[in-house]
Amino acid sequence: MKPKKSLGQNFLIDKNILTKIVNSVNVEGENILEIGPGTGNLTNEILNKKPNTYLCIEKDKKLNDIIIKKFQGKKGFISINKDILEFDVENNIHKKSIVFGNLPYNISTKILTNLIKFKIWPPKYKFLILMFQKEVAQRICAKFNTKNYGRISILTKSRLKIVDHFDISRNSFYPKPKIDSTLIIFEPKTINALNFKNIENLEKITNILFSNRRKMINKSLKKILPEKLINSKLNDISLKMRPQELPESIYFRITSCYESAK
Repeated sequence: MKPKKSLGQNFLIDKNILTKIVNSVNVEGENILEIGPGTGNLTNEILNKKPNTYLCIEKDKKLNDIIIKKFQGKKGFISINKDILEFDVENNIHKKSIVFGNLPYNISTKILTNLIKFKIWPPKYKFLILMFQKEVAQRICAKFNTKNYGRISILTKSRLKIVDHFDISRNSFYPKPKIDSTLIIFEPKTINALNFKNIENLEKITNILFSNRRKMINKSLKKILPEKLINSKLNDISLKMRPQELPESIYFRITSCYESAK
């Protein structure tokens, strides 16, 4: 089937890479969710390892029909024709699921954000194994005080631990994209590690601060918090710093202060 550019379809065809992805965690006897299975190359490799259940979410109806025809009859296998951004993942996956996804580049961070923002935490999934455009992956993995550090780095590290990652050449796909990819393996952190309550407040704080990325944080902080609170709770932070100079732990503290001031 001819891939659709409008859906960002680039099918992974490199057998060695497919094997490496499947072997990155144990899938035998596990519950699997795959986002965008495409022509089913990764699906086939995982099913050969005999998982317990297997749920695919595929937006393209023709591809979904192909997937169903190819794998119907396999134990626990279901494929749903749905846009992953409109699918309620939190309430439709089994406990202790492993989520795989060769994500469309144009919506990859949105998908990741949705998986991070589950209302109940820890979530039902125990691993996320997701593929991103290499530049996006660098932003996700970035440490503070580096050029790639930003909102997605902070949001990710608030709830997920990056267990491993490796690059995948553009030559491993059909059609060949213009850029390389990176696979990242995430594991959920426990909520007890954080000192704020609502993940959407962290989103709001990082949005305000990073909208003025090159400027000192003093003006942005004063938009968020009363000056008295800044002086009492955040007096160890230099207001002359830029957003990228603050480690994620400081953003968690700012969010906690914001919640206490509301």
